[in-house]
Amino acid sequence: MKSSITISFLALLSWLSACQSSSSKNTEVPLAGEPTLKTTVIVNNREIIWGMDFLPNGDLLFTEKKGTIARYSTNGTIQEISGVPAGIVSNGQGGLLDIKVHPNYATNGWIYISYAASESGVNGAVLKLTRFKLNGNTITNTETIFQTKTPNTWYGHYGSRIIFDKAGLLYLSIGEGGSTSYGGVGSGNMNAQDTKSDWGKVHRMTDDGKVPSDNPVLPGNTTATTVFSYGHRNPQGMTYDPVNNRIWENEHGPMGGDEINLVEKGKNYGWPLVSYGKNYDGVAVSSNPTSNGITDPLKYWVPSIAPSGMAVITSDKFKSWKSNVLTGSLKFNYVSRAVLQGTTITKDEKILEGIGRVRNVKQGPDGAIYVAVEGPGRIIRVTGE
Repeated sequence: MKSSITISFLALLSWLSACQSSSSKNTEVPLAGEPTLKTTVIVNNREIIWGMDFLPNGDLLFTEKKGTIARYSTNGTIQEISGVPAGIVSNGQGGLLDIKVHPNYATNGWIYISYAASESGVNGAVLKLTRFKLNGNTITNTETIFQTKTPNTWYGHYGSRIIFDKAGLLYLSIGEGGSTSYGGVGSGNMNAQDTKSDWGKVHRMTDDGKVPSDNPVLPGNTTATTVFSYGHRNPQGMTYDPVNNRIWENEHGPMGGDEINLVEKGKNYGWPLVSYGKNYDGVAVSSNPTSNGITDPLKYWVPSIAPSGMAVITSDKFKSWKSNVLTGSLKFNYVSRAVLQGTTITKDEKILEGIGRVRNVKQGPDGAIYVAVEGPGRIIRVTGE
């Protein structure tokens, strides 16, 4: 009996060793019904890559915070795009941020970018949403369709993700433009609760920047504006779920209190009135993390993971992970995989651990997941097998 036990124990050690060896490679050992992940670096040695989106032919456009746009072609070449708008401010958290190809690009040719921009005689930077067309690799027909009415003097919390819904309406997330810790009633953090301010909001507009007729009239206003929801701190992840017609968003808290939310018309998401986070002096932002009239997050992280980028898996290539929601972690260098039951997050698993500071996550038209990481700037293609 003792000999049998010894042999079994040695066999177990051998199996564990094999598993450990396998997981150190660029594939992950799956559970039954789950995909085996394979990673391939397709873009390397760049600056901070912030935004990514695909042209109909499969080419990948990406932005760098410093103010450049490049095209990664399906043949593996990278070409720089010329004619990027002047006046981009890359101080602090600013720079050239997101990029989004119009869903009807094949017929209208529009591409959208968001960026922090200087204005003559103004202290700070406004956030602009500009669209343009491409003639080869040259930008033409540049047109700014939205910009914040007031500047961001702290040069941070720009948010700045761009998505479209199935009706062709455009959504732009904007942070509150305030300091890292809540500074009180008179601080810039309160922009998020000021329904007349553009900061700390998710905006909803037509593809040329107009206010849709069914946008909400928010408290304190007499007419609808582009503001769709408010009370957001720094939403650097936002994605559209075309299957369920849902808008998912993630945002940074201070020390803890990072959130995942479903963005809904006219809702107040609480910042800085309530939060699960603490200020950087260790004092809780609010005595209670919930309140009447405030929409609670579907998930929050304590401590912070510094979420950025977001994607919903719609591809069958990822097997049982289909419909899961992915969020990048800048702080802990992994991708969070949220499992859903309806709109309830039942599980949050770390995948691609150690991949690097994740700035963006995007599902491509080929069904693969594309992850932009920092240090150096890379884009990694992730496939499920």
